[in-house]
Amino acid sequence: MYDWFKTFHIIFMMSWMAGIFYLPRIFVHFADGQSLNQDTSRLLIMAQKLNKFMIVMLVLTLLFGGALLTIVNWFSIGSWMFAKLSLVLLMIGYHGFCMWHLKLISAGKNTKTGRYFRYLNEAPLLLLIPIVYLVVAKPF
Repeated sequence: MYDWFKTFHIIFMMSWMAGIFYLPRIFVHFADGQSLNQDTSRLLIMAQKLNKFMIVMLVLTLLFGGALLTIVNWFSIGSWMFAKLSLVLLMIGYHGFCMWHLKLISAGKNTKTGRYFRYLNEAPLLLLIPIVYLVVAKPF
């Protein structure tokens, strides 16, 4: 059972992360298209649908991750797990920040440029690298 939970946790996490990396790219194209007075309505629809998918994947990631935590012996979990969970909370916050941008874009109140969203698109990598390292190396 543990291996299945871990498998699904990883699959759902990968799906959520794919969305985390792609949603700001849609924002880049939206902002660039807006500055050129292009029709960006299709990009908005894509972003909204992707965000709904991401929310489902996030919830499933958390459910299976939580199930894994209930299966293991808490005394066998190192401090690395608490560091990882702290970074995961930051990643969830990043997702919320993207949702806030999507809300502004949907309301026609976007003031950010494509360059801003390009930088925003790089932020999750700064969280993902230490998260993966902590899981693989379990340094403490």
